[in-house]
Amino acid sequence: MFLFNHIALSVKSVDQSVVFYQKLFQLKEIENTASNSKTRWLSLGEGKQLHLIPLPDAEIKINKAVHFALTTTNFDEFIACLNELKIDYSDWLDVPNKYYIRQDGIRQVYFQDPNGYWVEVNDDI
Repeated sequence: MFLFNHIALSVKSVDQSVVFYQKLFQLKEIENTASNSKTRWLSLGEGKQLHLIPLPDAEIKINKAVHFALTTTNFDEFIACLNELKIDYSDWLDVPNKYYIRQDGIRQVYFQDPNGYWVEVNDDI
């Protein structure tokens, strides 16, 4: 049996990335128990974690097909939050400021973090 544990992202500025994820998702910072490095960990709840690894000189290659997704019961409030924080978002087809409705009725929106990583938020609860 396998269970999801964490996702790790290489970031240019760990401090900027922590602020972004905390402001947008209200994630709590937790102790990095693995090392004394400058990598910082955020809790995604239920033992799941986001690890932000500072690699300021690393080349980060991105495309929308490579993303991670979070789900919420407050999708409309989340869209309002994106607007309030002036974070550009789009649907899967890159239509600005629009969310996508999948064939199964699930709404989803995509945006990029400060390092260009794609994040999806949906209402698949």
